[in-house]
Amino acid sequence: MWRIVKQIAKNGIRSEAPPEFSNDLRVESEHIQHALLDILGRALSIRQVDAGSCNGCELEINALNNPYYNIEGLGIRFVASPRHADMLLVTGPVSRHMELALRRTYAATPAPKLVVAVGDCGCDGGIFGDSYASCGRVANVIPVDLAVPGCPPPPLEILRGILTAVRRCRSSPG
Repeated sequence: MWRIVKQIAKNGIRSEAPPEFSNDLRVESEHIQHALLDILGRALSIRQVDAGSCNGCELEINALNNPYYNIEGLGIRFVASPRHADMLLVTGPVSRHMELALRRTYAATPAPKLVVAVGDCGCDGGIFGDSYASCGRVANVIPVDLAVPGCPPPPLEILRGILTAVRRCRSSPG
């Protein structure tokens, strides 16, 4: 135990610096709430699907729920059932074992449904691509409205992708 204490005393506390304060989210939050209500008439419900990822993207998506981003306060919430969702947020290359589950989840989501592929693996298959174990990108299995690249993309980029998909839904005919 003393060896560990000496090591800590020698190295000091090593952790990441907190994100720099940005007033952008605070200023935009009221605008985002009004935009969501104008577009959808209610809160945005998202079903997140891990189709075979390394969980890097899930960690960033989970960060959206922390007090810094507070997407729940913006009128965006995650739901457990695709039957209650307006949007599917899909991560990872679609593994062969998840292909049918992803198709069923898409079919169970009520129209109009939005699909956002998150991360390099969801966008283009990433380092996995198409193989005997992987179908590759999400668009190979279900239609994708928007792709958010990055390995993993930061939470703010994921939030921008969600909002862009919602705005495109409003501006699209039909």
